[in-house]
Amino acid sequence: MHQFSAEQFLPITIEKAWAFFSSPKNLSVITPPSLDFTILSDLGDEEIFEGMLIDYRVKPMLGIPVRWQTKISHVEEKTSFTDQQITGPYKIWEHTHTFTPHKEGVLMTDVIRYKLPLGWLGTLVEKLIVRQKIKSIFDYRKNILIKIFN
Repeated sequence: MHQFSAEQFLPITIEKAWAFFSSPKNLSVITPPSLDFTILSDLGDEEIFEGMLIDYRVKPMLGIPVRWQTKISHVEEKTSFTDQQITGPYKIWEHTHTFTPHKEGVLMTDVIRYKLPLGWLGTLVEKLIVRQKIKSIFDYRKNILIKIFN
C-alpha cells in the first residue's frame, strides 16, 4: 500500500471551503486539463453524501480513457469526507479530505492510500510514473486554488 499526502492553507471560511469541495462538479475545475477529466454522473447541484456514487472518465496515461467510479464512504460535515474507488485503474484507492479551521482560513489536508494492480509490475509503475503523476495533479490543484481563493 502506498500513501500520498498534501496540505494547503486557504484564506477562506470553513463554510466556503466546504461548499466548494463538497460539490462534485468542482472536481473538474481543479483537475489538470491534460487528464480530460469528465464527470459522467448526472449530479445536479447535490452536495456529497455517504453512499453517493460518482462516475468519471479520465485519461491518466497515454491519452487512454479509463472509466472510474468512486463512492463517498464517509462524510463529517465541514470536517472531512472520504471517497473510495469502486471500479477504476487502482486495486485500492481511498482519498480522505480534511478541513481544519484556523483564525485566518482553512487548512485542507488530502491523504490518499492506494495500491496498483499487477503485483511487482504495479509497484514499479508506481515508483516510476504514478507517484509523480499524483504529485503533479496536486501541484496543479494548489495553483488553481490559489487563483480561485486568493
